[in-house]
Amino acid sequence: MISVLVVDDHPVVRDGLRSMFDADPRFEVLGEAGSGAEAVEAGERLLPDVVLMDLRMPGTDGPTAIRELAERGVASRVLVLTTYDTDGDVLSAIEAGATGYVLKDTAREDLFRAVESAARGEAVLSPTVATRLMGAVRPPSPGPLSRREVEVLALIADGATNREAAQQLFISEATVKTHLLHLYAKLGVNDRAAAVAAAFARGYLVPPEQR
Repeated sequence: MISVLVVDDHPVVRDGLRSMFDADPRFEVLGEAGSGAEAVEAGERLLPDVVLMDLRMPGTDGPTAIRELAERGVASRVLVLTTYDTDGDVLSAIEAGATGYVLKDTAREDLFRAVESAARGEAVLSPTVATRLMGAVRPPSPGPLSRREVEVLALIADGATNREAAQQLFISEATVKTHLLHLYAKLGVNDRAAAVAAAFARGYLVPPEQR
């Protein structure tokens, strides 16, 4: 049997979660807390296997409570259960030491499985939360340079100014600057010289002697 501490600032939510877990023989609800401060006190006193932690609460919030539990040596696993899935919320909870992060619209059996996994020390993330977390720590690739960006960069490599490149390509100087900003981001550089060097290294541009 897995012991659980339910933490949420809404009494109706706590009552619903308690009833749901008490009705399943796999779980035992040891207590409830309506704030982060109460969660720390109850967690230290009851030592549940899993703390089901709300994120945004008045006073001491979820991430702060998670850190305080760890600082006090409470070995309980903390599973965040919240309606919020923004990058900042997810990262703050994970960085504070949460074992998992699930949303309140999770199906009953999925939540039960999440609590069981958390009790075993396994990381648990709702699919949408996992996607956000991966996006935050590993931004998607900006993609290859476009044909126009390569044309602009080739002229720059040959020594053309922005104005000269604009004249040769029959576009405005502002458009050239925009293309440069985009290709800087794609190449991961900050200036013209670095962009040219990166373009040669990645095969976008061919040295004069090889043309």
